[in-house]
Amino acid sequence: MSNYQVDPEQVQRRIEALMLEHRDLDDVIFHLHEVPTIDRLQLQRLKKRKLMIKDTIEKLRDQLIPDLDA
Repeated sequence: MSNYQVDPEQVQRRIEALMLEHRDLDDVIFHLHEVPTIDRLQLQRLKKRKLMIKDTIEKLRDQLIPDLDA
């Protein structure tokens, strides 16, 4: 356990920024599927980045939940 204090407002701003990036990646991925000569490697990287963002958002949301052991 650490004594590190989380600033909920800062965490929430980070979550919102990541959610925006996640939505932007959704749009890019959607439009890439419409391109006849799709770059599969680029698409795979974008999907991986999107998943990493989702995981980060989940971890940040967990930080906002009060510690019940405290």
